[in-house]
Amino acid sequence: MELSSKKRNIVLSILFFLPVAFILIMLLSKDNYNPLDIVKENIQELPQNDDNIQLKDYITILSFLGKKPMDNSTAAFNLKELVYDRSKGFKTFQVVILLPHDAKSEAEVLLKEIKSYEDLRFWHLVYAEESEIKSVFQSLKSEEDLDENLATNMVFIVDRDLNQRGRIDDRTEKEIESNKPLYSLYSYNCVEVAELKNKMAAEDMRVLFKEYRDKRKGDFDDSSQRRSKDLKQTNE
Repeated sequence: MELSSKKRNIVLSILFFLPVAFILIMLLSKDNYNPLDIVKENIQELPQNDDNIQLKDYITILSFLGKKPMDNSTAAFNLKELVYDRSKGFKTFQVVILLPHDAKSEAEVLLKEIKSYEDLRFWHLVYAEESEIKSVFQSLKSEEDLDENLATNMVFIVDRDLNQRGRIDDRTEKEIESNKPLYSLYSYNCVEVAELKNKMAAEDMRVLFKEYRDKRKGDFDDSSQRRSKDLKQTNE
C-alpha cells in the first residue's frame, strides 16, 4: 500500500512538472536564439525605378523571374503562398521581383493570376536593364548563375542594411554530430517546397523578424552575429 502511494506521488509530480518544464524551455528558446547569418555584405541597391522601390531599410525577398516570368510561375506561386502570405504583416517586409523591361506584359499577367483578390501591396515588380539586373545579382552570394533568360528559381533574403542573410552552417544536428563537412545555404529554392516552407518561412524569416523586433526594443545582443562572422572566416 505504501509502495503504491509512493508511485502515485511520483506520477503526480511528473505530471505537475512537465508543463512547467515545457514553459521554461519555450521561454528560454524565445530569449536565446541565433540570429540569421550575414553571408554577404554591401548588396547593390536596386536601379532607379518608377515606384522608387529600394532595398535599403526594408527586409526584402529578392527574386529574378527573367524574360519569361510565366515559365517560372511555379516558383512565384510557391513564394507567394508559402512565404509572402506568412510575412506580409511585418513592418518593412517586401518581395521584389527584378525583371527586364520586355517582360512587363507577361509579368503583369502573372501578377494578376497570383493576386486573386488578395493583398499584394508588399509584392513589387521592378524593371531594369539587363546589365543592371546582372550587376545586382552578381553582388549577391550564390552557387548558381542566372540562366540565359536572366531567371533563377533561387530567392535571396536582403536585410535593412543591405546584408544578404542565410545560413553559414546548414548542417543538421545529426550531421554535426557525425562531423559531416560544413555546407551553407545562401539562397532558397522556390521549387523545393520543403526548403521554402520549413527553412525560409518557418525558421529563417521568423528569426530575422525577431532580431529586428529585439533591436527596436534594445534587447538585441549581436554576439551571435560576431560568432557567425568568425565561422564564416574559418570556412573561407
